[in-house]
Amino acid sequence: MNLTLITFVVLYLLGTLALGMWAGTRIKNTSDFAVAGRSLPLVMVITTTFATWFGAETVMGIPAKFVQGGLNAVIEDPFGAGMCLVLVGLFFATKLYKLNLLTIGDYYRQRYGKGIEIFCSVAIIMSYLGWVAAQITALGLVFSVLTAGAMSPAAGMIVGTLTVLIYVVVGGFLAVAITDFIQMIVLVVGMSVIAWFAADLAGGAGNVMAMAQNADLWRVWPEPSFTDIMFFIAAAVTMMFGSIPQQDVFQRVMSAKDAPTARTGAVIGGVSYILFAFVPMFIVAAAVVVMGSQALEIAQNDYQRLLPTFVMTKMPLVMQILFFGALLSAIKSTSSATLLAPSTSFVENILKNIRPGMTDRQQLLAMRVTIVIFATLVLLYAIAMEGTSIYELVSSAYQVPLVGAFVPLVMGLYWKRATTQGAILSIAGGLLTWILFFEQITGWGVHFPGQLAGLIMAFVGMVVGSLAPQVLVNRREVAA
Repeated sequence: MNLTLITFVVLYLLGTLALGMWAGTRIKNTSDFAVAGRSLPLVMVITTTFATWFGAETVMGIPAKFVQGGLNAVIEDPFGAGMCLVLVGLFFATKLYKLNLLTIGDYYRQRYGKGIEIFCSVAIIMSYLGWVAAQITALGLVFSVLTAGAMSPAAGMIVGTLTVLIYVVVGGFLAVAITDFIQMIVLVVGMSVIAWFAADLAGGAGNVMAMAQNADLWRVWPEPSFTDIMFFIAAAVTMMFGSIPQQDVFQRVMSAKDAPTARTGAVIGGVSYILFAFVPMFIVAAAVVVMGSQALEIAQNDYQRLLPTFVMTKMPLVMQILFFGALLSAIKSTSSATLLAPSTSFVENILKNIRPGMTDRQQLLAMRVTIVIFATLVLLYAIAMEGTSIYELVSSAYQVPLVGAFVPLVMGLYWKRATTQGAILSIAGGLLTWILFFEQITGWGVHFPGQLAGLIMAFVGMVVGSLAPQVLVNRREVAA
């Protein structure tokens, strides 16, 4: 156990807590707490959108999947996830910003009514279980590695959750945005220096690139078979489209000082995420060159430990400090955002329908209490799911909003004839089709991806449900 390393980590954690407490002194109402009063400049919108995606799976999940299966194995994340932010900036940010809403659920209420608002909000909130659990799982792993096993992963999850929970509850989205700004500087600098040092250990970047070339790791496209192509498309669109109707993404759009800032920040943040995700992939590829078969064995058996093991066994103390600072920055920035988002949605789109007439002060208190409750539930879920890969926890989280919430959002914004009946049929058709493809039910999902089938049926349901009643009315008018 390296006490010097642990001391630096503790000081860093205390520093982020102090920033969060300071931000809490500037929170006056629910708008300040949920969207930072719609006041963030471009640089902070970029860093906070970038930070939303750059989490545990980007540092520990994606790189190991890359060395196992090449770029084809990580099409969902970072490519799909990064393109989500680009699409949000290009096609959604301006339209949604002008509506001046607090949550994404508010849009469903305005466009389709309270029933769709509540259902889509529940689907979105539930999707955060896996996403936040992945970050908490990673925090447990980090503290276990730091203490050389003296702290169990479960105990590490508890400590890690508390370090994030305190400043989110006190400072809300303003605390998240400020700490994201600092943590992204630490992340970018730390990971860049480590990549340079890793290349030196591997005998130069040329050796790393040659290994990747020889192992066919640059292969993107799937085998030319119908099944492989469909699963490739499904992997790409799961986070690309499924992440669009999400409160954490919406909060970043709404927190900008104006619509052009919201649009530009999302696009730059998405492109930056895709490009910088190659840095941890490069570091792990360097680990394979340096560690040889040992690295491949770790990647096969417990790939989430590959990068931490490489840093702890092959790099000096200063690099270890930089690495864990960068890693904790990535995890804390994502987990803070994803704790706040579902709690805000619950209060604004579910609790207010149960208890109408709440004052702003009561809503603010309810948001803070909900964050604590949600964090506790996610912590229990993460402990129960211990052993599940971080990458799988994240990728499975977005199938529900993909088949249930994406189509009503995009069609509502871009198709004037979309109706509440269409939204109901879209949600029902998408979810039922997705469930029908479960292996435990029909097994069809082995041959065709269930989330893609659900997405197709969601579009069909929206069109049929919106047009059929209008056709019937027209026929009755003609008959009359």
